[in-house]
This record gives sequence, C-alpha cells and structure tokens, in this order.
Amino acid sequence: MNLVEISNAVEKGNVSLGIELGSTRIKAVLVTEDFNTIASGSYTWENQFDNGIWTYPIDQVWQGIQTSYSQMAAEVQSKYHHPLKNIESIGISAMMHGYLAFDKSDKLLVPFRTWRNNITADAAEQLTKEFDFNIPQRWCVAHLYQAILNDEKHVKDIDFITTLAGYVTWKLSGAKVLGIGDASGAFPIDQTTGTYNEEMLNKFSNLDNVKKFDWNITDILPKVEKAGEIAGTLTDAGAKLLDTTGNLQAGSVMAPPEGDAGTGMVGTNSVRKRTGNISVGTSAFSMVVLEKPLKSVHRDIDIVMTPDGSPVAMVHVNNCSSDINAWAGLFNEFATRLGVNLTPDKLYEALFLEATKSDPDAGGLINYSYQSGENITDIKAGRPLFVRTPNSKFNLPNFILTQLYAAFAPLKIGMNILSEQEHISTDVMIAQGGLFRTQVMAQQVLANALNIPITVMENAGEGGPWGMAVLALYAKDNKVQNLNDYLDHNVFENPESMTLSPELEGVKGYEKFTEKYVAGLPFEAEAGNTIKD
Repeated sequence: MNLVEISNAVEKGNVSLGIELGSTRIKAVLVTEDFNTIASGSYTWENQFDNGIWTYPIDQVWQGIQTSYSQMAAEVQSKYHHPLKNIESIGISAMMHGYLAFDKSDKLLVPFRTWRNNITADAAEQLTKEFDFNIPQRWCVAHLYQAILNDEKHVKDIDFITTLAGYVTWKLSGAKVLGIGDASGAFPIDQTTGTYNEEMLNKFSNLDNVKKFDWNITDILPKVEKAGEIAGTLTDAGAKLLDTTGNLQAGSVMAPPEGDAGTGMVGTNSVRKRTGNISVGTSAFSMVVLEKPLKSVHRDIDIVMTPDGSPVAMVHVNNCSSDINAWAGLFNEFATRLGVNLTPDKLYEALFLEATKSDPDAGGLINYSYQSGENITDIKAGRPLFVRTPNSKFNLPNFILTQLYAAFAPLKIGMNILSEQEHISTDVMIAQGGLFRTQVMAQQVLANALNIPITVMENAGEGGPWGMAVLALYAKDNKVQNLNDYLDHNVFENPESMTLSPELEGVKGYEKFTEKYVAGLPFEAEAGNTIKD
C-alpha cells in the first residue's frame, strides 16, 4: 500500500493490532490487511524477584500496554494524519504459562507467578506420574497444585485461573478464553476434542488434596478456542483501558489469546507437520510440529499445540540472552566512558563481529548464563558464571563466542533428546528473536550447535507481535482456508529469508564446549546453593 491507501485504511479502521507481552518488552504492532506493519510502540520492563517469586506487578502490565499503544497511535497520527479510532481486530499474546488466580470479585489473589519460577517441582513430578504425561514446572496446573501442596490460603477462594495473555484479553473483552496453544500450557489438551483432556481433568479432581475444595478444575479454567475463532469483542471499558485518550471505539474482534510460542510459529510459518521454529530471547524454546506421537514421556519435552490444534514437541529453557545483554551493557558503559556512543544494534554488531575471529571451541572458555534456575540441567538457582583455566585462550573474540555458546547450550541439550532418542527430524527449522537482528553470527552458532540448517526470515527480530496481528486478521477473515493455507497463500507468498548450514569446524568446536559445559554443571549448581541472593 502507498501512503494514501494506508491513510484511508486507518480512517476506515481496516487495520489489525497485535500486542505481545514479552519477558523484557511489551510491543504493539499495527498492520494493514496486506500484513505489513505500519506503526509500532514498545515498553521495556524487567521481572522482579520478590519474596522468592519471579513476578511483574500487575499495574505495570497496563502501564506497559498503554505506553506501547500510545506510542503506536502517535506514530499513526504523525505518519497518516488520522487519529486511530477503529481497529477491525485485536490479538493479545504473552510469555506462556505461569499463574494468575482470581476470586469471585475478580481480585488477584497472589502476585503473578511467571514461567521463570522453578518452585513447583513436587507438583510437576506428582502430576506427571499421575497423568503419564509431562507436566512442566511453569504450567498453570503445576502452579495450582503446588499451591495446594503448600497449603496456601488463597486456593480455597479461587474462581478463575489464567495466563497473562488470557488475563489481558479477559479485561479487554470480558471473555474468559485461551487460544489452544496457550491453553495447552494451562492443562493438557486432547487433540481429538480440541479442549482439555477429560480423563486427566477427572484424575486431577479425584486427587485427595483437591477434593476438599468447593471449586472444580473444569470450572476455573478458561474456555479453549482455536485460531480463526472469535474471543469476544472489545468492550467500552476495554477500549478505555487500552487507549487512555478515549479515541479508540469498542467493537474490535478479539482473536483467541496465544502464548509467545504460538505467535512464533505463525511469525515463522511453522504450523505444518514436520516444520519447526526456534524463538530466542530472555528464554528460548524450540517447537517441532509432530506427525506422530512421541514414544516416551520426557521430562524435558513439553507437548503443546499449534494455534490451530496440532501437537508440538517443545523444548523450553529459562535462560538465553540475559547474560549476553548484561555483558553488552558493561561494554557499552566502557564505550561511553571513552566518548563513544553506540546504538544497541551497532553495539551488538561490533561484539558479534569479533566472534568471527574466535577459536571453534571458544578457546576453552566456559560460561553459564543462568539468570534463574534451569530445569533441563537441573539447576535450582541461577548464578551467571564465567570460567577459564590458566591455559585458556582468553581474548575478546573467544569471550563473545562463549556467550553465544552458553545462550544456546541448554536448548542443545534438550534438542538432543528429540534427535537422538525420538529420531524426530524437520523439513525446515526457522529461528527468530532479538539475537538475530545482528545478521549471521548468532544464526551460524545455532546451526553449529544443533547441527542442522537454520533459516532466519526478514522479520526475525519482531515475529511475536506481528504473528499475533496475523492471527487477529485471520480471526476476522472468512475461514475458507485453514491456517496452514492462509499463511502459505496470503502471508508468506514471497518471504525474504536466509539459510545457513552447519560448519564442520564449528560443530566440532561446539561439541568440545558442550563437554566442558556439562562437566562443570555441578559447580554451577553449588554456586546457587552457597552464594545467596
């Protein structure tokens, strides 16, 4: 579309909005019906470790949404000379899972417990055994059952539990609903019925610890909907909550809310069987759409759903880019002291380019980028840790490479289960996330780490909120096409992408790094035990 056409689309309200609440940034993206982004806004936030719980204040959720929306709306006004009054469809996505519990008066009973917490080990272990189905620590039902095991007072007052995306959608539309992808992190899904697994619901209800409560698990979970269905419409109260200026009118179609994994699949066109994608940020996860069930239950492999209801094997790791970001901030401070002012993109480009001069095994340097605990490697408490021997080749290129190696190490360990034990392969693996805004280096490291070709699309750094905007467009379009065909024939007709294959020396070097990394995990665990926060 040209400027005049976009201006007309804005005036008529022929636009869709995707909002994603990520771990470090809330972003609003406005797109036209040709799937092109015309305006955006963002808000930076950081989780807090409060009384042993990783959380975000609930009022900051709305501060962030309103800030990102107002920035986006101001850009619309500036570029296209029309205030944003009507939006055809809206979709909300957020970091998956966690725990938000409300009573009958809609009061939040305990602070939001995020995916980052690894405080539900007993509950996750017991439910996995009871269901014969892997229940990760971050899932809503694991948090709920752990609260029961802990005899927490709030449990008796629960009327509704949901995820962050479900909470925001509820407040904007009044609908207590989750997209099937996000719902699969609340409670296991039955692929044939497209809703929560009835057998497992009954098993949960019949647990001795659960029977004593007046509520029933089926009544406190959100309704499950698939991509293309409508999760209510934007209410007057929701419009005022989203746009504090009062310009936005009610009536927008609301898409079923999804987790960041679901929007990552949409944003990379990875919802067909034998496709896969990897999203990296504060955390990282890989998603492989399965053509057949796994042979065994694996504690490090989650079974979740695509937004249209196909089973996915998910490897989720709690830690990825936080330590890189911390070191980049330190280097930026030093550059500033020297009078050199760098944009974030220039800073990361300069550092990552140094890694091209490194030794394949990072010179023997080892890094553990654990800001928090890590379930896959059984680390209970995060203590970022850098280790070298007197004979290690300690220089800047190797130091930067070991940061990248460490960022992907837990993901590699988890992915090895799929490739070596389940013999799962994909036709394509597409990566997205902020690390790939700097071209080539992080992509090549990931290809070497997993020993598979990795494709990065042009929108690699912004896939999530844009993917949610696409789901919002799909919700308001007629449903002649299924989601796979809709993406293939409408959204990704001519995708711009780059694929890098593994390099033999890089693969061997990463294997050497991984051997030392695994060998050193006991002292990373001991650091968490002995160095108190």
